[in-house]
Amino acid sequence: MAAAVDDGAVASVRDDHVKVHFRLEVDEDGWPPASVESLWAVDLGDGTVRLDNTPWFVRGVASDDIIRVEVDEEGVRWAGETVRASENCTIRLIVLKDGGSCAARQKVLETFHNLGTTGEGIEQFQMVALDVPPDADLPRIRKLLEHGDAKGWWHWEEGCVTAAWRAADSR
Repeated sequence: MAAAVDDGAVASVRDDHVKVHFRLEVDEDGWPPASVESLWAVDLGDGTVRLDNTPWFVRGVASDDIIRVEVDEEGVRWAGETVRASENCTIRLIVLKDGGSCAARQKVLETFHNLGTTGEGIEQFQMVALDVPPDADLPRIRKLLEHGDAKGWWHWEEGCVTAAWRAADSR
């Protein structure tokens, strides 16, 4: 069984933040490399939370989504259904350029930040997870993703996308 991924990357977590755990289905190739991912969220006090960071492996959710949670007997919050989608997108990249080095991941983050995204990198998997808000330059982001993939700089996938993202498809 794969391990759990605990995304502790949010540096400025306040007292109203909690961890929400998502169960992941691991495929026959062992991907994702975890059976549970935990994300930071703001407890809204009504059995729901607002996600406050970008998922590495969970599909179908993005930062600022409102998620219903169930608390088990040990006090662990488990994610349930999405109550309200935020209209943010989650895009993940495996950085290939320069072996996915820290500098290469940072350059990817800076480049996409200039187009309106936020995100973070994780060394263990040479990954970058992007949070793409609806007011970001979606057509240019898609074009850059496709260009970098064609150049062999990265592979990318859509973790959670919106109708606006699909409409920006430059293919």
